[in-house]
Amino acid sequence: MKGEEIMKNKIVIFVVLILIIMCIVIGVIYYKNKEQSKESEKEMSSSNSQNIVQDYDNDGNDKNEINSMVANSDNTNFNFETRTVKLNSGYEMPLNGIGTYSLTGDICYNAITSALNSGVRLIDTAYMYGNEEEIGRAIRDSNVPREEIFVITKIYPTQYDNPEEAIEMAFDKLGLDYIDMMLLHHPGTNDVKAYKAMEKYVKEGKIHSLGLSNWYVEELEEFLPQIEIMPSLDQNEIHPYYQENDVIPYIQSKGIVVQGWYPFGGRGHTSEILGDETISKIAENYNVSSAQVILRWNLQKGVVVIPGLSNPDHIKENTDIYGFELTDEEMNQINSLDRNEKHDWY
Repeated sequence: MKGEEIMKNKIVIFVVLILIIMCIVIGVIYYKNKEQSKESEKEMSSSNSQNIVQDYDNDGNDKNEINSMVANSDNTNFNFETRTVKLNSGYEMPLNGIGTYSLTGDICYNAITSALNSGVRLIDTAYMYGNEEEIGRAIRDSNVPREEIFVITKIYPTQYDNPEEAIEMAFDKLGLDYIDMMLLHHPGTNDVKAYKAMEKYVKEGKIHSLGLSNWYVEELEEFLPQIEIMPSLDQNEIHPYYQENDVIPYIQSKGIVVQGWYPFGGRGHTSEILGDETISKIAENYNVSSAQVILRWNLQKGVVVIPGLSNPDHIKENTDIYGFELTDEEMNQINSLDRNEKHDWY
């Protein structure tokens, strides 16, 4: 009897040990699976976060959404009847004008005189162009009321250390009571300091609007949080071979108007762009020049144009860009010409 009880107890103990071992094994397996699951969730979360960072810019704007705006960029503020755009500063600026880079002396004076006589009311200059005096003289000698003319000038990075002196120099050379818009020519040391100096002149009513030139997405994201007055304009190189289709919608989403320089590609590239087969065929459809097609393409993308020319006939021709409208198909044909081919270092 005692032997049987001892045997039963041994069996019970053995079964209990087996159960304990099984519980331990199950516990270990469960713990490992749980840890692996946590690690997997962590990796997935990290991956999702990374994707979100890639899909959104610093302001939370969906970049895919911004890129989808390229085909029909924001030109809702463009008034094709008055041929002006309402700036975020409250002032109106003409949609087309004349750039004066490389125009100096009498050539510059005569070009501005011809432009004003042809109805051009937007003039772009800069300290570095060395022609502010000629432009101011042409404006004063014209019969066009000052309030009808929109003058843009720029101060250069070499002037950012002493911006007040640079601003006063611009006033002295232009000989104007007020400047419609002043830009920083491109990013540089003390650019925020220079911009803040310009902000003071805006508050005093001496400068009406402020802007930037050659600022792109990264530069804007760093610069904008440091200033008080939002720029009204960002002026960059834009032409059919360098379209900035990833930049224009971003700038416009900030309420900043985009203005394009080198609309015909710049020196050494103009003949190629104006002779482009796609552009030439579209020009034939409307009995206009390739230059007029390119300027109209810019306007329909929401880009103000300032072609730099001195020939009176070409200046007049480039104002005649409101009598036709490109179709969506024609816009897309020109959009397809983009080579991301920048022609200047800015």
